[in-house]
Amino acid sequence: MIKRFNRLAIELPKPDKPDANAAAAVQELLGGRFGEMSTLNNYMYQSFNFRNKKKLKPFYDLVASITAEEFGHVELVANTINLVLTGSTFPGDPDTTPMRDAVDKRNTQHFIFAAQNSMPVDSMGKPWNGDYVFTSGNLILDLLHNFFLECGARTHKMRVYEMTSHPVAREMIGYLLVRGGVHIVAYAKALEVATGVDVTKMLPVPNLSNSAFETTRKFEAQGIHRKLYTFSDTDYQDIRYIWKGEHPEDGQPLEVIEGIPEHTGPVPDLEEVPEEFAPGISMEDFMKIAQRLQRSAGL
Repeated sequence: MIKRFNRLAIELPKPDKPDANAAAAVQELLGGRFGEMSTLNNYMYQSFNFRNKKKLKPFYDLVASITAEEFGHVELVANTINLVLTGSTFPGDPDTTPMRDAVDKRNTQHFIFAAQNSMPVDSMGKPWNGDYVFTSGNLILDLLHNFFLECGARTHKMRVYEMTSHPVAREMIGYLLVRGGVHIVAYAKALEVATGVDVTKMLPVPNLSNSAFETTRKFEAQGIHRKLYTFSDTDYQDIRYIWKGEHPEDGQPLEVIEGIPEHTGPVPDLEEVPEEFAPGISMEDFMKIAQRLQRSAGL
């Protein structure tokens, strides 16, 4: 089971302008083959299907704890897309064509299908699907796949970063470059423990330091690139048998943190979009709902 907190992994800045085409590109980091929905579901099913959990507990703990973090990454990217879309249209009488600009955007489904919100699709609108999930049952093969998946995800984040200067998108990508880097190193170390092969010598892939990106530097200055979280109060403690030693890039000591990250951010409270009939609750409707809730509470 996953314990959920009504917080985002980081605080996202308030959007100063919309950029629907940037939001379409960011969709790749959510619903693409190497997006956060893929990392979540790959690790989730591998943890469900893991054999010899007791004998191979450090490896099981590693995959299971990263699974919990990936749920938060899906949530972070989805909220980023929502914020980048904010303000793309304007309220008005239907005959004034208040969403006229939407026809010139790359992904009109953001407006027609989703009321200017994220969707489980890639940057071209192709739905995410379960064919992206790899769970072979072979520990070494699964770890190799996870290492490859994280390197692919890192590559795509770098490319999308270079496509948009939107501050919300770049803040999110900067953080996920750092956290994705942690997962790459974690799987590399797991492979080294399991096989004796030093996969960390391949890093970084692509061959560009996170410090090259402005929004990653503050997160690395906080040491976030050296921390692996259990995302549990009591379980998954044996990740410390894998996540130990020094970081392969800066030589600083690695840390296991019990629980969740220390610094989180609020979940954005999205304003209504009347031209999209979302959420479709008028002030009169709201007052009636409030009265029903009060009656249900015996007030």
